[in-house]
Amino acid sequence: MELKAILEAALFVAAKPLSATELQALFDEPERPEPRELRGLLAELAEDYRDRPLELIEVASGYRFQVRAAYSPWVSRLFEEKPGRYSKAFLETLAIIAYRQPVTRGEIEDIRGVAVSSNIVRSLQERDWVQVVGHKEVPGRPALFATTRQFLDYFNLRSLEQLPPLQTFIEQLTAPVEGDLFTPDASAIHHDQSAPAETEESDSASTPE
Repeated sequence: MELKAILEAALFVAAKPLSATELQALFDEPERPEPRELRGLLAELAEDYRDRPLELIEVASGYRFQVRAAYSPWVSRLFEEKPGRYSKAFLETLAIIAYRQPVTRGEIEDIRGVAVSSNIVRSLQERDWVQVVGHKEVPGRPALFATTRQFLDYFNLRSLEQLPPLQTFIEQLTAPVEGDLFTPDASAIHHDQSAPAETEESDSASTPE
């Protein structure tokens, strides 16, 4: 059976991006493609889908098929549960972590000028967008927050170096799509439908801005 067809089938049914190692592991040793051959097959597969509604892309965790952004307004109607709106506090906290990481909660509060709600931090961690990567060597050893591979995957990024300018990122986060902020993947539909949305909750209830 053609190796490219096997890769296509595996990527089509996978519920998450598949790394090059995971794709190689699909094959027994005698037929296993070398890394260079694998990249070539994936490039051919991506070209096969160049003019189709689906596209094969590479993100931080590996390769995946997804619906092209142009088709997301229609495809999103298949999903009954609409994503909630994200509060200004949620978006600002995410942006600070993404562009200043690793960063402590106190540093986020210094930048924003207001206390950060525990609900916002918890929501970011529940989405697997943010994780604790260490502790700052100062009194109290506060946790250092940074983004995850899942964050990169969600925004179609292979690495942090691909983050757009901050203002562009904020505009993408707040751009309404079909009456809501965000469709899954922020630009196209793929398999990530399980994460809860952060609702319009301000963190200023306990600490006025």
